[in-house]
Amino acid sequence: MRTTPCVALAALCLSACGPSAVSGSAPALPVAGSARAVAPDRAIGRGPSRGKIKHVVILVQENRSLNNLFYGFPRAKTVSYGLDSNNKKIKIRPLSIATWWDIDHSAGSFLKACDGTGSIPGTDCKMNGFNLEPVGCGRAQPKCPIPEPQYSYVPHSETKPYFDIGRQYVLADQMYASNFDASSFVSHQYIIAGQAESSVNYPFSAWGCPGGPSDMIGTVGQQRQFPTGYEVACWDPTTLGDELDQAGISWAFYTATINGDEGIWSAYQAINHIYNGPDWGKDIITPQTQFFSDVSNGNLRAVNWITPTWENSDHAGNKSTTGPSWVASVVNAIGESKYWDSTAIFVFWDDYGGWYDPEPPAYKDYDGLGVRIPMLVVSAYAKKGHVSHVPYEHGSILKFVEDTFGLARLAPSDSRANSPARDAFDFKDPPRSFVRIESPYDKGYFKRQPTDHRVPDAE
Repeated sequence: MRTTPCVALAALCLSACGPSAVSGSAPALPVAGSARAVAPDRAIGRGPSRGKIKHVVILVQENRSLNNLFYGFPRAKTVSYGLDSNNKKIKIRPLSIATWWDIDHSAGSFLKACDGTGSIPGTDCKMNGFNLEPVGCGRAQPKCPIPEPQYSYVPHSETKPYFDIGRQYVLADQMYASNFDASSFVSHQYIIAGQAESSVNYPFSAWGCPGGPSDMIGTVGQQRQFPTGYEVACWDPTTLGDELDQAGISWAFYTATINGDEGIWSAYQAINHIYNGPDWGKDIITPQTQFFSDVSNGNLRAVNWITPTWENSDHAGNKSTTGPSWVASVVNAIGESKYWDSTAIFVFWDDYGGWYDPEPPAYKDYDGLGVRIPMLVVSAYAKKGHVSHVPYEHGSILKFVEDTFGLARLAPSDSRANSPARDAFDFKDPPRSFVRIESPYDKGYFKRQPTDHRVPDAE
């Protein structure tokens, strides 16, 4: 999610450059809001799943690097020291996931953390500038709990459900954000559309169409110069939801409140024809705990996105440790249902949140890649205890869905990306039985939990 320094910088640039709107290119728009039927058999099985996967669940968590959340995971590439901007070795220390402060995560902070030597900003990264990222505990009382808190990891006692999922299924240790700028707004666009209209950082107010024509966001140029202009944060690209609609394949986006809270949890709020069309009332579902009822009542749709509340998101500053239990509860709901043998679950963290990671991201295009993030793959066909070293990005998840249901590519990110279908799954073996993931809180806790209206990094 956004941080105060990002928006302040954007506002400064706006006053200097003027609000000349620049829109990124968008694919041709298909007809939205078509049939809600379950995917027909003829549309299933073009990919390696051979028709065995009929449901996909995408859990979007928040703001953690691989090294921060999966430090010390067996066979995953993590490190115990990092370098700062003076090339001094900084020990990676344990720090609770329940912080009261946050780290700046923006295009500017990415460039600092990367400390790139390439001709294009943020390329050929030395990954030694994380100490230069602003930290919310540096100017307040109490002081930061450890020096250079960017160089830390979440204690294993708090991440046990994540480690247990990885040990039973697949952890991808070469997953990277498709967008370089560490913006959750941009990241969430990539996981529904494979691109974000060349936007960078965050809108000035609401995260999408409710902000109106004055709600602008900066744009990034082909040499990663930004802002090159400004555009309204409400647009009409082709999304995966549109392709599913055209194919008559059901989908749902489970989210927190969609009225108020700046719309930060529902990526489709920035898609004009969905926000102002029939899909909004049919396929955007709130609260996200409705997912549990839909699974138990036999109403799981073919493709499902789920975003958390701030409290359950792993986002820094929420003073909560419930994120791993939230993910475990969703995995258990599928695992203990009739859908287990036909579902692939992808859990990923949308950006690195400012936390240290040693792996330099590859340069793919003007907008990517960003810092390494975790991804878990869960399925009755997922390889057991496998650490995948194949490079992935947001587009990898989209490509898996597209190949599973016979859909077209959306953008460069899903066209170039590696699909997890071959390295993370073994579809030749029969489906494995589900083993429950133990966690401190179960789905009953989350169904009773009051709605969390807090907004991360509120202005």
